[in-house]
Amino acid sequence: MRLVVVALACALSAGCASRPVGVLEPVEASAADTSTVDLLVATTRAPSDNAGIVYTGERGPGVSLSAFTVSIPPDDRRTVGQVQWPRQLPPNPATDFATVDVKPLPTVKAAKGWLDTHLPPSRRVLIFVHGFNNRFEDAVFRFAQIVHDSGSEVAPVLFTWPSRARVFDYLFDRESTIFSRDAFEETVWQVASDPRVEDVTIMAHSMGAWLAMEGLRQMAIRRGTLPAKISNVILASPDVDVDVFASQWRALNGPKARFTLFVSQDDRALQVSRRIAGGVDRLGLIDAQKYYADLEKSGIVVIDLTAMRSGDDALNHGRFASSPEVVQLIGQRLINGQTVTDSEVSLGDRIAAGAMGVGQAVGGAAGLALSAPLAVVDPATRRTYQGQVEQFGRTVNETAQDPGAD
Repeated sequence: MRLVVVALACALSAGCASRPVGVLEPVEASAADTSTVDLLVATTRAPSDNAGIVYTGERGPGVSLSAFTVSIPPDDRRTVGQVQWPRQLPPNPATDFATVDVKPLPTVKAAKGWLDTHLPPSRRVLIFVHGFNNRFEDAVFRFAQIVHDSGSEVAPVLFTWPSRARVFDYLFDRESTIFSRDAFEETVWQVASDPRVEDVTIMAHSMGAWLAMEGLRQMAIRRGTLPAKISNVILASPDVDVDVFASQWRALNGPKARFTLFVSQDDRALQVSRRIAGGVDRLGLIDAQKYYADLEKSGIVVIDLTAMRSGDDALNHGRFASSPEVVQLIGQRLINGQTVTDSEVSLGDRIAAGAMGVGQAVGGAAGLALSAPLAVVDPATRRTYQGQVEQFGRTVNETAQDPGAD
């Protein structure tokens, strides 16, 4: 256990380059060859009086809706899979991600108007749910990066829930997902029931996977089934207890949507979470071969990213977004409704073909016990928490005694 904590501390200290807070205030400057991504945002966060923050990490009185336009630097000045955070304010669009427009949407009707004008010819919508320890700006810029780098022909909808973005506010964040469950369900229902929308993909990361599964489970129970327009559900590095996922899956009653899991057996954040959870397997850490029979039975495709390079992700927890190959796979194959197999997608030896070619599933052997990570820290968005890391080490050593730990 001590080695795990040390590894986490090293990852934090190596990746926590300081950056300014409050980067979302729109800039007037522009630069040649930049790209823009328009996002519809639904959030249960409390509004902020600071125009650069927009929404805080606290819980709001209801669902707030807004439209964002994010500028992304020219491709020759950035690396696919990375968010170029400004080193100073205001951001420079030539080199940094920058917000160029923020527009509050006072009603659901206004949000549907935005959706109407931003639906691509495919009439597809991508709904993204972020994970633990994310500021509002983290969620906005990360999703803009995913949409841009994946080349997805979609209308992007971000659902963001209250996260204080502090490692040791895990319990607050966890309860915030429960607080946001109804709002997520309603957001998905409003999108899927829009007659102009033809196809919906839901993508959720880490703790956000629990929120997504709970919202879908609740929708299936309340309405009898999931909307037929939900064609894809992508769970990336889901910090989910496999037994709870099994319960959630059964409640979906044989969904028609294609479920895809991105797993990695060297995900450091989930390794710590598994220890804290009493050694119960986390969904994002599963060995596809170990669960082969259950996976094959339920039809959930598992893509094992263990062998893939991590880029700047020292915790191996965000490969779905930081790896150019994976983020482009999401946009070019999964969202377009194609089944991923090693014969259809050439990603080289970095993706374990054994997990891709089986059409495996997780149904009978998966779930989230909600003991998501005290240690889930996305290296692309975290702040310096050296004191918290030290406290974390003491807490783990005191409360998670494992006789077999290193």
